[in-house]
Amino acid sequence: MTVAKRSVLVLDCSEPEALAEFYANLLGAEVRRCPDPDYVEVVGHDGVRLAIRRDHGYAPPSWPRPDDSQQAHLHIRVAAADMDEAEREAVGLGARPVEAKESGSARDVRTYADPAGHSFILMAEPEG
Repeated sequence: MTVAKRSVLVLDCSEPEALAEFYANLLGAEVRRCPDPDYVEVVGHDGVRLAIRRDHGYAPPSWPRPDDSQQAHLHIRVAAADMDEAEREAVGLGARPVEAKESGSARDVRTYADPAGHSFILMAEPEG
């Protein structure tokens, strides 16, 4: 018998409250504070679960520079018709575009860094 498990992606940063607020606003989720002041969870209504942990020696990933990997990144899927609006929302919340691609292409993928430097992409959901 397999023991029931639940996974959560944990991002390190220097200011977990601020980064949790960024992702909660971006994903339409809520911030759940934990007894540990260095750990915050972001929980969405459709099962999204993300945790943010304070790393007192945090240094952001240097990706896309070749001297460091991107470590991990999030894919946030969006309806193709909503990509431009999703981009405006992300940038308005503090995301920084990393790689610009022409919108409206068959595979619309846009790369950003969150306020702590982690990479994420907005990706158009395939129609069908």
